[in-house]
Amino acid sequence: MVFTQIVKRWLSQIAEPTWVWRGFAGYRRYFADWRRYARLPHAEPLAWRESYPQVHDRTAVTPFDAHYFYANGWALRRILAARPRAHVDVGSQVMFANLLAATLPVIFVDYRPLDTHLPGLHPLGGDLTRLPFADQTLHSLSCLHVVEHVGLGRYGDALNPAGTRAACAELARVLAPGGNLFLATPVGRERVCFNAHRVHTAEHICALIPGLRLVEFSGVDDTGAYLENISLAALPPSEYACGLFWFRRAESDANT
Repeated sequence: MVFTQIVKRWLSQIAEPTWVWRGFAGYRRYFADWRRYARLPHAEPLAWRESYPQVHDRTAVTPFDAHYFYANGWALRRILAARPRAHVDVGSQVMFANLLAATLPVIFVDYRPLDTHLPGLHPLGGDLTRLPFADQTLHSLSCLHVVEHVGLGRYGDALNPAGTRAACAELARVLAPGGNLFLATPVGRERVCFNAHRVHTAEHICALIPGLRLVEFSGVDDTGAYLENISLAALPPSEYACGLFWFRRAESDANT
């Protein structure tokens, strides 16, 4: 089983085996649907040069990535409830940053700068281990499914075994007194899956965030189930779950 998983991971970068197999099966349905549609009364003419096969969407339920679906919604609800005047997001999904920017000004920091111009959304190139902000200046901050990648070179960043530790320390450095940090990252059996990501225990992630208080911990378990406002120990032993951490810096914790 382990060997099969390894082979699938390596092949998926050039041709995902399950996707290919389902694609061939989907073509049978595609041609059958073509014939049936062409025979329907008032059907438009079908031309081969305009054909555009889509054979992977016929599913019993709407598919979604549980980690990103729940992490984005979890953070968005809490940011909006806090009503900050502005927000900084570091490297999360661009759709998350775009939707949030429809409600308040958002600075979106990414190692690969986002090339877009939209009202309320301000892209900024930056390295998560050296954020372009002064100490304790950001009152609302998010970083969803990002810190686990830092230092593995996947996105062209420098190789650094301490990448996740440095990223977490940097997020804590820039958070202002009373500020909120919303962090999502894989949790489970500790390991490095080079060069995709690292996985840490939930307790280890908390230890990597110095000087902040954990306000809430939620998560997505290995089955894709969303578990809200639980204790660190309540998340079942996991292979690749998602931890959702809401941290806050105390109002009195200011640089002197």
